[in-house]
Amino acid sequence: MQENVNSAQILTENQKWIPGGIVSLNRKSDPNICFVKGKGSRVQDADGNEYIDYQAGFAASFLGHNDTDVNQAVAKTLAEEQVLMGAGPTLLEGAFAKLFCESVPTVESIQITTTGSEATYHAIRIARAATKRDHVIVMQGGYNGWHNDVACNVISSKEAVGPFQSPGEYPFDGLSAGIPGAHKALVHVVNFNDLASVEQMARQYPVACILLEPILQNIGIVKPQEGYLEGLRALADEHGFLLIFDEVKTGFRHALGGYQSICNIVPDLSTFGKAVANGYPLGVIAGKKQYMDYFVHPDKEDRVMIAGTFNAFPLTTAAAIATLEKLADPAFGVYAHVEQLGALLEKGYNEIFPKLGVPFYVARQGSAFCTYFMDHAPVHYHDILAHHNFELDTRYRKRLIENGIFNFPAAIKQGSISYAHTVADIEQTLEATEKAVKDL
Repeated sequence: MQENVNSAQILTENQKWIPGGIVSLNRKSDPNICFVKGKGSRVQDADGNEYIDYQAGFAASFLGHNDTDVNQAVAKTLAEEQVLMGAGPTLLEGAFAKLFCESVPTVESIQITTTGSEATYHAIRIARAATKRDHVIVMQGGYNGWHNDVACNVISSKEAVGPFQSPGEYPFDGLSAGIPGAHKALVHVVNFNDLASVEQMARQYPVACILLEPILQNIGIVKPQEGYLEGLRALADEHGFLLIFDEVKTGFRHALGGYQSICNIVPDLSTFGKAVANGYPLGVIAGKKQYMDYFVHPDKEDRVMIAGTFNAFPLTTAAAIATLEKLADPAFGVYAHVEQLGALLEKGYNEIFPKLGVPFYVARQGSAFCTYFMDHAPVHYHDILAHHNFELDTRYRKRLIENGIFNFPAAIKQGSISYAHTVADIEQTLEATEKAVKDL
C-alpha cells in the first residue's frame, strides 16, 4: 500500500486504472474521503482525520468495524487452512444454515450468495418460476440491487418521475444503460404505503412478486403505515403473487429474527446481507420450503439455477456464524444497547434541531436513523420529494464531517449506530451536531 498519500491523490491514481476511481460508484461522494482504518465506532482516513462513523458500509458493520469476536472466527479458518473446493458441501455452510433458520423462525431453508443483489436476483427468479408470470412490483425510492429488474427509481428527480400517482405507477427511471426496453415493461414502480397502486398492478398485469424493504431504508427511515404490510400479504394471497421482503438492511439490525419478527408478517421469500456477517461479503435468500425447493426442482423446466464459486467462502461464512452467535448471546445485550443509544441520539436531536428554525422530523428504528427537514414523518418517496429540504440536508452532513462525524454526505441517507458505539460517542455526536446547526 502506498504511504504518505492523501484522499485526493488516491482517487486520482485509481482513475488511471478504474473508471471513476472507485469499484462501486455508489461510494463516490463529495467530499471524497479515502478511509484506511476502522475499529469499533471509529474510522480514520488517508489524511490523518478520525471520525465517529454512522455510515458503517451502508449499515453493514452492525457490531462495529473489525469486531474482535468476528475477526477471531475468520482467523481460525485461516489457521485451520479451511478450503472451498468447488466440489461437495462444507461444514460451515450447514452450520450457518441451521443457525440462521433457528434465528429467523419464519424461514424454513436458505441458500447463500456473496452479495445482497444476487439474493434479490434469485428471489425474483424463484417467483417467476413458481407463478409462471413475469411482472414485478418494486418501490419508488427503494434499492434492491444492481440487476435489470430493480435498477431503477432509487433517488429520482421530480422531473424523472413526474406528478404523484395513486393508484398508478411511475415511469421506469433506470440507474443504468443497457437495460432492454422489453425488460423495463415487466417492472412496475409504485409508492411505498400505497396498497391501492399494488392492487391496480395486480389486476392489470400477471404479477410474479412484489419486492420491497419492509422499512424503506434506502431513503432514510420510512416506516410502513398501520395495515400496509398486512395488506400486501393479503393482496399477494388473493392475486397469487409472492411477497418478498428485502431485509438486506433491516435484517439483524432491528431484531435477530429480522424485521418480519417485529411486524409479524411472514413473507414467501426474504433476502439478507450486510449485518448478517458484520460487513463480510455474504448474502442470503431464505423463505418457505415450497419456494426454496425450486432450486432442486425435479423438473428441469421449473428448476432455478444457483451457482457461485465463492458462495459460502469459509472466511465469510465463519464471520456470519460468529455474528449471529454474538447477536443471540444475552451476555452482550446487543439490541438493548443500540436501542438505548438510538433513543439518546433521537432525544438530543429533538432538542437541537429546533434551533435551526426550519421544520424537521427525526425518524428512527432502533439503531437506524435519519433527520428530515420537513414537518412530518415521511410516508413515501414522493412525499419526501415534495417536502424535504435536500440542499440543507447536504450542507448539514458536510458540516458534520468537518466536525468529525461521518454519515454519508448525500441527502436522506440512513445513519447507523453500531454495537461498538458508546454513550460518549453519542454525546460527542450531539455536540458536533449542535455546532453544525449553529454554523448553518
